[in-house]
Amino acid sequence: MNFITNTVEETIEIGRRIGKSLKPGDIVCIDGDLGSGKTHLTKGIALGLGIDEHITSPTFNIVNEYEGRLKFYHFDVYRVNDPDEIAAIGFDEYIFSDAVSVIEWSDYISELIPDEHIQIRITKESETRRSISIQWFGKRYDYMKEVLQ
Repeated sequence: MNFITNTVEETIEIGRRIGKSLKPGDIVCIDGDLGSGKTHLTKGIALGLGIDEHITSPTFNIVNEYEGRLKFYHFDVYRVNDPDEIAAIGFDEYIFSDAVSVIEWSDYISELIPDEHIQIRITKESETRRSISIQWFGKRYDYMKEVLQ
């Protein structure tokens, strides 16, 4: 499924729609170049989960935790040099829990991502225009078809 956004607010709104429907244990992987809008989309997902806290990219912490309708783990693995580094923080315990996990720069740790997940790729087409491509892998995410139409 593909979307075009022309403002930060539109990108956040797509994230909000996704977050509103996410279920315990869902895993969302977001990839795109620097400045493409990954964290804005994540902010929208957090809003959809009922999280009012200021969402920042956990670049130096690797993961931030939030409480909302569901527990929310926000990963940023941009600075991870070796997948073993993220495995050492207990990555499996995080993503195989009842929390929603959002992983920015997931392509850096692709070998650790479960087969069943939502994959979002954001492409910066201009200073304000973004192309957002959403795919889901695994039957557990079939509900996304209805959510995003």
